[in-house]
Amino acid sequence: MNIEANEKLLETEGCKKLFERLYGRDGEENRERYRGVLSGYRKTFGDGEVKLFTSAGRTEIAGNHTDHNHGKVLAGSINLDCVSAAGKTDKDEIHIISETFHQDLVIDLKDLEPSSRYAGTMDLTKGIIRGFQEKGYQVGGFNAYVTSNVIASAGVSSSASYEMLICSILNELYNDGKIDVVAYAHIGKYAENVYWKKASGLMDQMACAVGGLISLDFKNPKEPEVDRIDFDFAKTGYDMIMVQTGKGHADLSEEYSSIPNEMKKVAAFFGKETLSECREEELIEKLPEVRKACGDRPVMRAFHFFEENKRVEEAVAALNKNDFEKALSCIEASGNSSWKYLQNTYVTGAVEEQGIPVALALTEIFLKKLGKGACRVNGGGFAGVIQTFLPGEASADYVAYMDKALGEGSAHIMKIRPVGAACINQLAE
Repeated sequence: MNIEANEKLLETEGCKKLFERLYGRDGEENRERYRGVLSGYRKTFGDGEVKLFTSAGRTEIAGNHTDHNHGKVLAGSINLDCVSAAGKTDKDEIHIISETFHQDLVIDLKDLEPSSRYAGTMDLTKGIIRGFQEKGYQVGGFNAYVTSNVIASAGVSSSASYEMLICSILNELYNDGKIDVVAYAHIGKYAENVYWKKASGLMDQMACAVGGLISLDFKNPKEPEVDRIDFDFAKTGYDMIMVQTGKGHADLSEEYSSIPNEMKKVAAFFGKETLSECREEELIEKLPEVRKACGDRPVMRAFHFFEENKRVEEAVAALNKNDFEKALSCIEASGNSSWKYLQNTYVTGAVEEQGIPVALALTEIFLKKLGKGACRVNGGGFAGVIQTFLPGEASADYVAYMDKALGEGSAHIMKIRPVGAACINQLAE
């Protein structure tokens, strides 16, 4: 399909309905983004056969800091995404223009070795290509013009969204669209592990690729159980709002690492590698000895792990029964546990800086007056982002309230969307 045909596709009734599913009330605004990538492709590469692609950002909804100890997570794809126009070439190279990050990447398919930095978009893209080859899939040259509105450093996985976009392009252009999106996630994990030297799991990639609400069980981390949840979030009338609370000034690597390390310290007391191999009852029975051997914060974090896994199970069961109020109560409890037990809302060595607790306190005051909704820390914690669920009719007031308190542009309205990484041409036809 040439560029003109794609432009006409965007105007069809089928595409308009698709965009309502993907983007809700922002369908027209996003259709303009696709027109933009087609225009950018034409200006950069000329006319030719192209297809349109999308890959969602993601959010964790429950299961805060459980995956690294092989626990359970409830996650979802969101209506922020990477989009692209891409077309095959007969060259042994991939040429990608990133409008968002002002990047012009040319990758020789005969040279896929990572750079000495093991960082950046170039290395990540090479890792995706090599991951396809390692899995026995086909690769080839293509041109792509990409834009993204997945907010960086906001706990919504801008990098994983990009990874899954490249997987979708390679799948559609060179593998007849036959590769399952779960395979995308494994390839993205490979790219981050090997080409970024980042010990990533699969949660980010799975949620970006699969779409909708999913539950993940990392009991077997190499092959986690992934279940789609048949729940239409759009019918709840609720919005999900991410609030950027202001990034901390300190390097948070030590704080992030302390959580899995302390949880595993408790597991080691019982002769196990991770808490997924232990039982909460054992911890309670041996509590005096564990506190003496490990310290109190590791014990508190272990309690969070065990209870958070139960909350994920309860939330998933509630959603499968269409009981959104029960699911919201689980989300609220997840946030309270992260604050009190996991203790990842601020850095203990910098108590004067507590952006996340301030944002949570403001939100709890707002929700108490509203009488509905839930809020929680999102992602790694210590600094960064909180997540709020509230009725759509209150969203504009909440955004204004948080923007006034924390700075213009702090709050972003989002929705759970039913599609992860995909070719728009296939969905709209």
